[in-house]
This record gives sequence, C-alpha cells and structure tokens, in this order.
Amino acid sequence: MSAERLIYLPLGGAGEIGMNAYVYGWGAPGKERLILVDLGVTFPDMDTTPGVNLIMPDVTWLEKNADRLEAIFVTHAHEDHVGAVGRLHSKLQAPIYARPFTRYHAQRKMEEAGQDPDQVIAAQVFPEVINAGPFKVSFLPLSHSIPESAGLVIDTPAGRLVHTGDFKLDENPVLGDRFDEALWREVASPRIKALICDSTNVFSPHAGRSESEVGPELVKLIEGADRMVVATTFASNVARVKQLAEAGKAAGRSVCLLGRAMRRMIQAGVDTGVLADFPTTVTAEDARDIPRESLMLIVTGSQGERRAASAQLARGKYLGLTMAEGDMFLFSSKTIPGNERGVIRIMNAFSEMGVDVVAENDRYHVSGHANRPDLERVHQILNPEIVIPMHGEHRHLREHVRIAEAGGRSSMVVVNGAMCDLTGVKPHVVEHVEADRVYLDGDILIGALDGVVRDRIRLALNGHVIVNVILDGDEPLGDPWVEASGLPETGSSRAALVEVLEEDLGQFLMRARGKTLRDDDKLEDELKKIARKTANDEIGRKPEVTVVVSRLE
Repeated sequence: MSAERLIYLPLGGAGEIGMNAYVYGWGAPGKERLILVDLGVTFPDMDTTPGVNLIMPDVTWLEKNADRLEAIFVTHAHEDHVGAVGRLHSKLQAPIYARPFTRYHAQRKMEEAGQDPDQVIAAQVFPEVINAGPFKVSFLPLSHSIPESAGLVIDTPAGRLVHTGDFKLDENPVLGDRFDEALWREVASPRIKALICDSTNVFSPHAGRSESEVGPELVKLIEGADRMVVATTFASNVARVKQLAEAGKAAGRSVCLLGRAMRRMIQAGVDTGVLADFPTTVTAEDARDIPRESLMLIVTGSQGERRAASAQLARGKYLGLTMAEGDMFLFSSKTIPGNERGVIRIMNAFSEMGVDVVAENDRYHVSGHANRPDLERVHQILNPEIVIPMHGEHRHLREHVRIAEAGGRSSMVVVNGAMCDLTGVKPHVVEHVEADRVYLDGDILIGALDGVVRDRIRLALNGHVIVNVILDGDEPLGDPWVEASGLPETGSSRAALVEVLEEDLGQFLMRARGKTLRDDDKLEDELKKIARKTANDEIGRKPEVTVVVSRLE
C-alpha cells in the first residue's frame, strides 16, 4: 500500500445547506498538499445567533496547515460558496481561481475586507487546466441558478475526481451554460475515482425542469393582472430576473428594479458579458409617476429579509412606492427551510393590505439543484467508483448514499470535520478535525464557543438586573440600587420590581457579617443569589445579574 493518500475533508456544507468549504489533499499522512473548494457563509437567525451578521466555517485546521495549501477554487458566486473569501483569505494566503462572473464577486468580497482583489484569478473552462501542486484542476461548466457556475474536474495521482458544486441538468437555460452530456461523458472517459456530489434535492422524485419553462407562465400571469405587479426572486438568479423583466415588458408595463443586491447582480452580468439585452428599466423616482396598472416592480427579499425591498413594502413604503388593494405580489422563488416565518410575515402583511399574493407555485419557479432522477442520471453518465454526497443536511447525505449503493457504487456519509481517505476501493474516515463555526459579530470574528452569543441568548431569555452597592470597608453606604432591563416593572406583590429587589438586598447588607462585606467575590455571589430568588418569587423568572461593588479607599 502506498504511503501517500488522497483525502477529502469538508469544513462546511456537509450535514448542512450553506457555508461550503471542502479540502482535498494528496501526499503522506499529515504532509498532504492541499486545495480548498469554496469558502462560503451561512446566515444567522434570532433564535440561535441573535445579533450575528454572518456565520463562516472555522478554518483553524487549514490555517495551521496554510503552508501546504496550493490554491482555492470557487465554483460559483452564491454567498454560501464565496461569501467568506474576503474575511478568511488573510488566514490562508493562497491564490483564488474562479470563472469571470464569480471572480467579479470574489474580488468585491476581497476589496470590502481590505484584501488584494488581484489574488482572484480568472479561470477558463475544461479542458483548460490549472496546476496546483499534485492536482490538475479544470472548471466544468454547468447549469445552476446563477451565471457561470462550474463543477471541478480534479486530476490526482490516485485518479480523477469530479466535484459537482451546485448544479442542475438544464439543456435549455435562459442564459449561461446548458447541460452538455457529451462533455460530461468526455470527462468520464478516463474513469472517475470519486464523484463528490450536490445532494440538495435528493428527495424530489421528478426530473428537474428547465428555467426556460418559467418565462411563458410569467407572461400569462402578468398580462392577466389588473393593478401593479411586484415580483421577488433571488437577486443572484439573473436569468429569472431577466425573464421577469421581459414578461413585464411583454405585458406593456414599465419595469423598475428595487434593492441594491438586485441592481448589483444585473450590473455584474452586464460587466462580465454574461447578460445581454436586458430590458430597459425606470428609476424609483420615475416609477412613482407611472399608473399602477402600467408598472411592474422586481424587488429583493424573497427569503423574508427584514431590510430588503419586499419587507419594507410590507411595512408600508419603500423609496416612495407603496402597495395597495388589488395589486399582486409574486414570489418567483422557493422558501429556503428556516426562512418560513419571515416570508409568511410578509405574505400576511400584504394580505392585510388587500394585495393578492402568489407563492409556492411551480409554474413560476424551478429549482437550481438536481432532483433524484437527475442525480441517478449523473451517476450513470460519470460511472464513478465512489460517490461522496455533499451540500445537504444529514438526511440528504444519507439518502444520496442509498441511491449510490443501489447503483453498485461505494459511498458513505462524510460530515464536517471528518477526514475521508479516498485512495482505496472503499472510502473510510481516518481522522476528525475541529470544524465549528466562526461568527462575524459587528466587525469582529468570534468563535462559536467563545460564549458571546450564548450570553446574548441568556440575556434575551432571562432579562438583566444590575445591582450597585457602595461600601466603606465593611460598612454599606446607603441602600443598594437596582436597574432592570427586559423584565416586567411589577411583580406578584404589585410593588415595583426594582423596589422589592432593593428592599431584599438592603436587608441582606444590614445583617451580613464583616467577613462577607470585605470579600468582593463572596459579596457578589450572595447578592446575585438574593436578586435571582427575589425576582423568581415576584415574576417567575431568574434574570442574569451583574453586581457592581464600589469601595471608598
């Protein structure tokens, strides 16, 4: 058996949908030369990560081995694949390769983080090869819901790997790369050692539909509308935005794009040459003077984001534009699991205005991910020895393993932090590394285990009490005073909560022994216990307590 091995190590994206980061390595154990595929983010929620801006993979293991990292390859420009490039590149210091449209966004991420955008290098597609240590890597053009998506063909001393990235089998996309079966068969001809494959839609039983099927349905819907039409979709789905704009024009309406992300994506498409002939649009200022029945807005916020244009319209007004009874709001998108509450909140707000909401209708949206029959077709075309599912929750990965094994192929679930050896006939895990999360909190990166977010959740759940006392030696000076946040003003005794707290804390100080009063730690512990007990008696809740002891010297 060779002393060298081929490893696959997901640091994000395996066991979850989002925050993609996948390491490949070849060499002697512990000395492998490495490449990284994607460096993305996932998004916080108020239940588990209140106040956090973004969540990124913990690349501590990779940072410690950065001298072995040959290159970073970014498959496409969705945030869960490119979003952490700027913030984390300084820890890794390897060249970044991406197709031009993706490069455009990766360079912007680098600039925003104060990094050198020239570290991002434009890549051509298969059969062009990028040499990265023992790896030869090519970008395989494919269809997804954003332009210039790519899988990776990775040639290694142990054989050829195909890393699909996010993909669908669309032979007639509105723009961008179509599924080219002949090209995929050419890629498969040397024999594929392992297919590392998107698992997002593994439970969808029907073959995926083409993006081109959506356009005619949109035209019919918008032509039948009596009043203003507002549509939202993923800003990154440039093909869908184009189809919505063309449908609006076909219905004789002026079209207005609202939301910075939407305008930025369209501009990126124009600047990189992937988007031509986009319909002319009007500004928000001009839109205010156009009759409602002659206007169509295309807006950001398909996932219920609170600051996006759709949410602001739902709250009343955005850039002087408002929704009114009889208008139509179309979600040309699917709600990502976890975002349901925000989307439903917007739907209900529009409903209360008398707006007709069209949502979760397959006529007006198709997925950017391969469904179960499409995955089976890819397995047959590429005919890999091994299938490693990625880009999915654990249940998706497990179901994908079943499909692979039913086709007679070796497969296994490999989750974040599990280092998998792909060298032999059967994959197996050889090591586990820390693969936690890092939070962007304001402008600072903090670890998931640092306690900052945990403390914030406790404050949110329990409320907060500050107890202030002044002592001269072992003599209290005056009564303690209390400030409370996030708690009811009065409790079961019908007296002000802070007054009840101050009374009980004052009683304790009057009877406390000198030894306790001279010891800050003991005094703080006792005051906390009393404050929590009194609050629990009064309001049935034990708040977080901060004690401030001031001493006169």
